[in-house]
Amino acid sequence: MSEEPTEDGRADDDSYGDTVGASSDEPPVADAPGDVVRRDRFSGGPARGFLSSLAADERIFAADLAVDRAHVVMLAEQGIVDAEDAGAILAALDEIEDAGHGALPDGEDVHAAIETAVIERVGPEGGRMHTARSRNDEVAACIRYRLREDLLDAAETVVGAREQLLDAADEHAETLMPGFTHLQYAQPTTVGHYLLSYERALARDTERLLDAYARTNRSPLGGAAFAGTPFDIDRERTADLLGFDSVLGNSMDAASARDFLLEATTAFANLATTLSGLSEDIVIFANDGYVDLSDDYSSTSSIMPQKKNPDTLELVRARAGDAHSAVSGLLTTLKGLPRAYNRDLQRAGQYGWDAVDAVIEATEVAAGAVATAAWNADLLAAEAGAGFSTATGVADLLAMEGLPFRTAHELVARAAEQSADPDYETLDAAASEVLDESLSALVDREAVEAALDPAASVASRDSTGGPAPDAVAEQSSTARADCDADREGLADERAALADAEDALREEVAAYV
Repeated sequence: MSEEPTEDGRADDDSYGDTVGASSDEPPVADAPGDVVRRDRFSGGPARGFLSSLAADERIFAADLAVDRAHVVMLAEQGIVDAEDAGAILAALDEIEDAGHGALPDGEDVHAAIETAVIERVGPEGGRMHTARSRNDEVAACIRYRLREDLLDAAETVVGAREQLLDAADEHAETLMPGFTHLQYAQPTTVGHYLLSYERALARDTERLLDAYARTNRSPLGGAAFAGTPFDIDRERTADLLGFDSVLGNSMDAASARDFLLEATTAFANLATTLSGLSEDIVIFANDGYVDLSDDYSSTSSIMPQKKNPDTLELVRARAGDAHSAVSGLLTTLKGLPRAYNRDLQRAGQYGWDAVDAVIEATEVAAGAVATAAWNADLLAAEAGAGFSTATGVADLLAMEGLPFRTAHELVARAAEQSADPDYETLDAAASEVLDESLSALVDREAVEAALDPAASVASRDSTGGPAPDAVAEQSSTARADCDADREGLADERAALADAEDALREEVAAYV
């Protein structure tokens, strides 16, 4: 008897499932003390609890019921299981769903526990539900079924976060602020331009989540342990009933592949990294007095009553560590596995769920904190030109008037060496040293003084993607159109899954 270990840490007796469903003349399955798969030989011992994933499997309880229903309907349609047995099994699954995960009998996993519960209600004929499949392809289908919902939930949450950032960016399209590189004053920009930079990063995170969804939404069901089945099954039918877009073409790949899970987990980790960067910025800005977080997203000290701490955003930063560790753990689990199925995969799914749980809530919190924050416009405007941050604007002006940029760079750098806050006279003196002529020979004084002004400097930077108010407005308009398109795409995917669920319920109703 061949045994294949399954995702949640069980060894799968594949010949048992095929034999039970082969003929109504076959002997019934012996009554099992707890787990219909293990029976007497493997149902006891000190490692039973170590092997069990039943508690953790609550996450895929609904998914397993859906997979069971689709498989049984297909078996009945193909004449592999008769309609009466299929109806009894499907009715038992309805009862099990109503009772809930907590009412399942003991078992190594949710799959065996549900099958045990069916047999308890139906008798030995309930074991026909496992015909032509293994728990290897079954659990792979359950993980994909559940994970795709999590991916849609995450993508929808990120789109909502982007819309919140866009609202704040529109409000502050002309609110000056200092821009930094290496945490040093660099060039003036606006709060709107800054917030849009994170909206664009989150837009790519949305794309990654949807790409992961597309590769997750493929059916492994019918791959059995890894070598397919001699039964005349219809894999495309079960895929349709479960709302999968397609069928994985190789049965060994179908049962063993977890690259979809790694891709999704990595997408969550990348999203967490984006959120961590945003949170770090806001924590620093709050310390500098640039922004004041709402009390709803802050806390105080247990001993220092004057404190207002950006604790929520600090926890968002920490959630990135949770997501990153999930990627590391999953990669380490997968990296050395031989092909087909191995017991190590008992641990694989949890890494994905850990990343989901860490990141979706963090997305909502980070976006809410930024959306409700108050920006100190006066202080930001005063700081926008600090550290001679308009220096590049002056160098650009000189280059636009025909001076080689490197020469203009040297001239402005010379002025910066002479004063922390150079004015026209300082720049004119530097021109005399570098060019042996007055600055007025190159450019009007009014143009230089405008380049030194942070607001004028920002307004001049109207290239595509720049901080000028018109450029920011254009970016915002494009971003909103992208959000609308993403929401429409998400609605389509949700509708397709809902339609499949309705179709499966209708098919089940024909037997029950």
